[in-house]
Amino acid sequence: MPGKLLIIHGGGPTCVLNASTYGAIEEAKKHPEQIQGVYGCMGGVAGVLRRDFRRMDTLPQERLSLLMQTPGTVIGSSRHPLEEADYPKLMKILKEEGFGYVLMSGGNGTMDTCGKLNRACKEAGILVNGIPKTIDNDLNGTDHCPGFASAAKFIATTCMEVHRDAHVYDTGMVTVIEIMGRHAGWLAGSAALATWAGFGPDLVYLPEVDFDMSKFISDVKEIYSKTGKCMVAVSEGIHYSDGSFVSEAKTSATD
Repeated sequence: MPGKLLIIHGGGPTCVLNASTYGAIEEAKKHPEQIQGVYGCMGGVAGVLRRDFRRMDTLPQERLSLLMQTPGTVIGSSRHPLEEADYPKLMKILKEEGFGYVLMSGGNGTMDTCGKLNRACKEAGILVNGIPKTIDNDLNGTDHCPGFASAAKFIATTCMEVHRDAHVYDTGMVTVIEIMGRHAGWLAGSAALATWAGFGPDLVYLPEVDFDMSKFISDVKEIYSKTGKCMVAVSEGIHYSDGSFVSEAKTSATD
């Protein structure tokens, strides 16, 4: 059915949010018989409740093209928590505003919201789909996750720079770098790219493998005794065999 297209961003900003938005706009332009205008939802899903929508496909092409090289998100994002009672409200607003299509760009939390909104909108004939965006590279059912590659490059580059700093002086040093990715080790694992290039961590610890403190200390001592240096990359989510986090962080149900 003909209708307007709404693009919503969720979660943290990465380099790909605007680029993915540009791709969606350009594809939508090819189907004017179905898609009657492309709009950005300002400030994430909370913008739907405020009815804060901005037309995007009518912007000059030279301005739209800048989205491919613009970091962050030009329409904003949010971590606005939704209750089950909010989904019928969202559906009602989308229907009243004439939206027949909704694209939600984000990671696990956003895709969960996307699924719930899709179910709520089915009876209204509104199609809701997701655009993967996560630095963690852990969205099921995707061949890749836009957002991971640029973050992995950043991690590898940062590790190489820290490695060079740590080797400026002959002072003994153990360097530990904590890397994001609570339950997925792709980002922490990308630190090995720096090691492959010759300037990276000696040890890498992932959340998929139980952490053994005694083995860790033994491995660090062994490397330090040989080189006088030891560089370690650890995921924020490393945990003991009983499931408790090494950081002893008290995780929350909200972002």
